[in-house]
Amino acid sequence: MAGATKLRVLILGYGEMGHAMEYLLAARHDVRIWNMGEVVRGQHATLEEAVAAAQVILFCLPVNPHFEIARRIAPHLPADSLCLTIAKGLDESGRTAAQVFERLFADTHHYGVVYGPMISEELRAGRHGFADAVLSAAADFAVVHRLFRGSTLVCQQASDLHGRSWSVILKNVYAILFGVADELRLGDNMRGHLMVAAIAELSAIVQSFGGKANTPYSYAGLGDLLTTATSADSHHHELGRRLARGEWDDISGEGVHTLQMVEKFCLFDWRSYPLFALAHDMVTAPPALDRLLQAYLRQLREVERCAI
Repeated sequence: MAGATKLRVLILGYGEMGHAMEYLLAARHDVRIWNMGEVVRGQHATLEEAVAAAQVILFCLPVNPHFEIARRIAPHLPADSLCLTIAKGLDESGRTAAQVFERLFADTHHYGVVYGPMISEELRAGRHGFADAVLSAAADFAVVHRLFRGSTLVCQQASDLHGRSWSVILKNVYAILFGVADELRLGDNMRGHLMVAAIAELSAIVQSFGGKANTPYSYAGLGDLLTTATSADSHHHELGRRLARGEWDDISGEGVHTLQMVEKFCLFDWRSYPLFALAHDMVTAPPALDRLLQAYLRQLREVERCAI
């Protein structure tokens, strides 16, 4: 991909993040867009043709269709192309987007993830976003740098692909608890506790997958958690508020799905992490929310007494 600065970019998905990436990239690159079975922008009639002409393929899709689409396009990817994803969830088999890419592209195509505080509305309003880019080949960061250079997305090279993937996925679970605490007016001190406890659990969970202990202290972890846990526009923060208000008719979202997949596939010993278990139990049995919260706080006080 040496040569001119302009890249041929194919955006897969034209939802909020697809629009945000178009806003960031269209003025400086040759951007084509595929969405819902058709090429929205570009001269190629099919997805396969659009992929064959692209240098960067940017997955702005939920993680669920990643496997099907990645498998479909794999035979058509140019040898020097780079597939990137911003998906922050688990598919119906309990896989991260990074695991999907690793299974389908390992040793054949280059891939990576771009994770961090990147609220689409803020990007489209010209505000800055921040992200970690973790790539299967470190040298590909030169391409990522070219891709976002001149935009308001500050993207830094990072490591620990799976550690950062789990950090950015699990932060949605913990963000629900911030919404609960805010709705119940438990105070800023409680926010402080939730942040410390959430990061500690994230670090332990990441290490259980072989990741690095400090990975959650990153854009993909702490940065995205803080954004999701405090933003007025955060779906998961609002979900926590709704749980606390007794509005249980539509309890859904990436965090809820993550809770379901972790339990279904026993992805880790989630009962060993009290805050994660609290989020799970509140979502699973919302009428017991107050009792669960008080039991959690009593447990903290007992631990404090033992520590003394």
